[in-house]
Amino acid sequence: MKFLENYINSIKYEETKQTILNVTGEIFEKHLADYNYQSNVNGLLLGEVQSGKTGQMFGVVAAAADRDFEIFIVLTTDNKRLQEQTFKRALDVFSEFCICGENDELRFKMNKMRKPVIIVLKKNTSILKKWRNIIINSKFLDGRSLFIIDDEADAASLNTKINKNEVSTINRNIADIRNTAVSCIYLQVTATPQAVLLQTEGSEFKPEFIIYFPPGKAYLGGDFFFSKPESYCIRYVNDEEIKDIKKVDTEISEGLASAVLNFLIVCAHIKLSETGEVCNFLIHPSVRVHEHKIIAEKIGEFLNDLLQNTDDTELKNNFEYEWKNLYTTKPEIKKFPEIYACIKDLLFNTEIDIITLNSKSDAERTFDTGFNIVVGGNTLGRGVTFPNLQTVYYSRTAKVPQADTFWQHCRMFGYDRDRALIRLFMPPFIHKLFQELNNSQAVLIKHLTEHGLENNQLMYIDGIRPTRKNVIKSSCLCLITGGVNYFSAFPINPDLEKLDNLLSAYTEKSVIDVPLHFIEQLLSNISSEDNNDWNSINFINAIRMISKSENNNGRGKLLVRRDRNISKGTGTMLSPDDRNTVSDYSNDVFLVMYRLTGEARQGWSGKPFWMPNIRLPDGFVFYKME
Repeated sequence: MKFLENYINSIKYEETKQTILNVTGEIFEKHLADYNYQSNVNGLLLGEVQSGKTGQMFGVVAAAADRDFEIFIVLTTDNKRLQEQTFKRALDVFSEFCICGENDELRFKMNKMRKPVIIVLKKNTSILKKWRNIIINSKFLDGRSLFIIDDEADAASLNTKINKNEVSTINRNIADIRNTAVSCIYLQVTATPQAVLLQTEGSEFKPEFIIYFPPGKAYLGGDFFFSKPESYCIRYVNDEEIKDIKKVDTEISEGLASAVLNFLIVCAHIKLSETGEVCNFLIHPSVRVHEHKIIAEKIGEFLNDLLQNTDDTELKNNFEYEWKNLYTTKPEIKKFPEIYACIKDLLFNTEIDIITLNSKSDAERTFDTGFNIVVGGNTLGRGVTFPNLQTVYYSRTAKVPQADTFWQHCRMFGYDRDRALIRLFMPPFIHKLFQELNNSQAVLIKHLTEHGLENNQLMYIDGIRPTRKNVIKSSCLCLITGGVNYFSAFPINPDLEKLDNLLSAYTEKSVIDVPLHFIEQLLSNISSEDNNDWNSINFINAIRMISKSENNNGRGKLLVRRDRNISKGTGTMLSPDDRNTVSDYSNDVFLVMYRLTGEARQGWSGKPFWMPNIRLPDGFVFYKME
């Protein structure tokens, strides 16, 4: 096990070492223990945003090399900086490997498989085609298995033409590379697995197993920033401000001005403390490039105004107000007079850089030095790391937010932040959105760690989509909406006596409070004559996800009715009174069980049976791929 051992020894933190050993152990001792080197296997490695996925990926490479895998392809997004970052990191930690970048065809050929090979490629059409041909022509894969690690696998790899019965270019190119080998392990890596999980069973990109690795203790993530009640790091700005900051003819808005002052104070503290020469401030206002320019210019003008008015009493008071806010969480922050003097120097020496980062700017720039104010949109998502990111201003909105897209915007997550000084500026309604996303992410991870990929569902509040529509087979997507009554029109009770016994203690007098697992037990004993009519498993898994939600106490409501006469094919089940009763419990899982007489003259078999009606809490939508 020399490759993994050497890699582990290169890692500084014991906690990280253990996590890598846990992940590699689970992959190769559990999920790939019987791998025959003659078949294709898909897996999913799930982590949090900026939680150290690259380190885990390299751990998997090292462990696989110890098991005689010799050719590895690591796919990154179509971002040059990310590809180069991953390539350089591989060079740093894998001296025993032949590390190839996108233009290292000669190095690949000259190695002649004397050393295991790692090829780091962007998900770019021309690059993927080029290396497919290089690999085929080399014949190095003859008799060898291929190991592909697809970083940000949900971003560009999936078929974006699935609903047109066509195959998108990148998706086809990845499949072509996989097919160059007799056998292949394809490990997808992401922090936002929604699109991957919603692939159809027949998809080449549907994972067969999943492994989640938790972040380390120093990690700042969703539970820190989007807790209930609100974290101290949250600074609310006015809802209307998100429009004003984009207007050419308006001055800098109050909330953004406060964020700039806050950032300057943190920069001054860092400089005075001599703890480093880097501090970053991220502003994510919209996707529109021209708006980034407007905001960057406003900030530039604001910094000039600050420089010209540093002796102004009101300005000094505004700075002191922000300093006091930071002092509440970091009492050891430098004294205000020192801070203010340092801010004057920072402004006078023009040490504050304002950078726009988007499709039309220098997207290859790094931010590991200096004091940087970065304004951008989509480019601020996947693959972009901001060391010592201490201030964030976020005001991006969408008519129908996509969970995976917005969660990838959480660049404030990570390890190298000072938790006492970090501040997040955003309107209350956007903060609420992220709180809901955090809850859904937590529920999803808990469900996956407890149940794996079996009968998996996703849960989001109404108005949020899990992912983009173009990578999901719409005809196979099953939706269960909270607040809607679902009943089986053609129910079957495989064991009527068992249901009778389970419900024997419950009268018809009132609504009964019961454990959710009891509702699950009842549903597990009901099926249907028509597979399209009712699927108890979908409701059971939805209930399991609800039970993991932070607002749930593990209980639901039950209403029992006996001796009901309803004709087969009736378009409704509940009586008006029962329907009103169910509606009164809009925040609960509510199951109504009707025992029908089942008379033949009404279209039934002539035998009694139980018919279920279930209503899930208002405001939730459950997604399941059939």
